[in-house]
Amino acid sequence: MTVQDQYPDPVLALQDLETAGTKHRRDGLSAEELMDSITQGGLTYNDFLILPGYIDFQANAVQLESRITKRITLKTPFISSPMDTVTETDMAIAMALLGGMGIIHHNCTAEQQAEMVRKVKMFENGFITDAICLTENHTVADVLAIKEKFGFCGIPITENGKLGSKLIGIVTARDIQFVSDHATLLKACMTTELVTAHEGVTLEEANRILRESKKGKLPVVNKNGELCSLLARSDLLKNQNYPLASKAPKSKQLLCGAAIGTRPDDKNRLDLLVAAGLDVVVLDSSQGNSSYQIEMVKWIKATYPELEVIAGNVVVWEQAARLIAAGADGLRVGMGSGSICITQEVMACGRPQGTAVYKVAQFASKYGVPVIADGGIGNIGHIAKAMALGASAVMMGGLLAGTTESPGEYFYLDGQRLKKYRGMGSLDAMEKAGDGGNGSTKRYYSEADSVKVAQGVSGSVVDKGSIKKFVPYLFTGLQHSLQDIGVRSLDGLREGMRNGTVRFERRTAAAQAEGGVHSLHSYTKRLFA
Repeated sequence: MTVQDQYPDPVLALQDLETAGTKHRRDGLSAEELMDSITQGGLTYNDFLILPGYIDFQANAVQLESRITKRITLKTPFISSPMDTVTETDMAIAMALLGGMGIIHHNCTAEQQAEMVRKVKMFENGFITDAICLTENHTVADVLAIKEKFGFCGIPITENGKLGSKLIGIVTARDIQFVSDHATLLKACMTTELVTAHEGVTLEEANRILRESKKGKLPVVNKNGELCSLLARSDLLKNQNYPLASKAPKSKQLLCGAAIGTRPDDKNRLDLLVAAGLDVVVLDSSQGNSSYQIEMVKWIKATYPELEVIAGNVVVWEQAARLIAAGADGLRVGMGSGSICITQEVMACGRPQGTAVYKVAQFASKYGVPVIADGGIGNIGHIAKAMALGASAVMMGGLLAGTTESPGEYFYLDGQRLKKYRGMGSLDAMEKAGDGGNGSTKRYYSEADSVKVAQGVSGSVVDKGSIKKFVPYLFTGLQHSLQDIGVRSLDGLREGMRNGTVRFERRTAAAQAEGGVHSLHSYTKRLFA
């Protein structure tokens, strides 16, 4: 009798695996066991790990589509935070092109914020159904004025200068490039031999005509020759370069969000934002469980029923319940967990982010309301953990600050290239002057205070380069994370969390130290190439 004869047939190990959860207890903890506040206390992302699963697929097969509101789904679950050192026009455009979304801050005038939204919506249009037109009696100066304001000069010429009128020509940059007299009438320089498409053409077919004609613009006309819409070649190129881009289903414009407060004048601000083409409004408050926010949610849903509303911030299900009942389409979760936030320290109020995301997501999922994990995201692992606890997306501030697309100028300190990054609860942000009020003081209910109490700090972050390289790194890293866990999609990850097949483990302080770089004299940490 050999030593091995004393043991069962190794093939029987598969039977043990098949009976896991019934005859044999599964290894690790379920999410419910991990997030039991009575036995575990409040946990954040570094306090636990997700146990590995079974891999039978490639990482690039992992699907990262996720709903961020009841009606909006993104190809990548990444949202940039509405902070004045994180998201303005450039960030919002880049995030949407890469499959996420940018939320433009409101620490500025309503007109300035609406202008930023308009620029995002005009960046990529698909079928342009509100094209700017001129008549043949307008001048080159009129075309240059449009280029100065909107950034383009491919303009259809119609009989009355409006969409829906008979198309008679088009003016492009090439037509006016060498015209020195800006008073020249457009009928003297416009192109009249046009390539057009007929009303009802599909976007795919219109793009084919653009490619074959090698034209910059493709007018779409009806049977009477009247202009219905316009397609731009530049948008075709963007479609090829950014296949994951977040776009409105009908207009094919990039999706854009913006933040507002919950005061009466914010209703006027929202009117301007909606006119600019806003897709999602975020009610920006450090503590969203207030009569002000509930009333604002109800007003928005009654006034603009097609506009998606993300309410918050919340960290307990009781807060979420009131906002869901008011009509919120999504919830923003987090209070005091951001790298520049000191709310928990100063106000003694908040919740560890891991527990907050799990508890709110568990409740909100019963009503089909997605939650966004806002704050505490420092790396790909944190993103994966937030998703595994039930979040539909992550909102990032510090992780995107310091990128090329974030607002502000670079400066050098001790040989490092830096950018300013500040919390919206910092005194710097609260003291920013603006004709339309200060969005930061509204966020913290501090407009009437003679003494401002800071709930954030100001600092600087190292240059991260362009998010057009950084976000693809996050995307690919998250795919690999889900592959290690053994799930093929974010929906599968959340379903596995709920049914107990995705397992977790608590980490001691020693385990956290072991899981990081250690026992080296020196090292270089390159995150992606």
